[in-house]
Amino acid sequence: MVLTVSMVFLFGLVLCFLLRSKSLGYGSAFIAVMFGFYLASTGAAGPVNDLTTAVVNAIDNI
Repeated sequence: MVLTVSMVFLFGLVLCFLLRSKSLGYGSAFIAVMFGFYLASTGAAGPVNDLTTAVVNAIDNI
């Protein structure tokens, strides 16, 4: 059985846990979300997506 999890959902869940454990403040969380949002609209989005795909495939092959 193959389970597919959206990376947005995964990062959102991690961000939620960091906020609940008070390891990350609300201002820092907002900056992190906005950085990701604006990074997605730049030319860096393609290489970041390729890197993420390669890491997920490498973990899947272990």
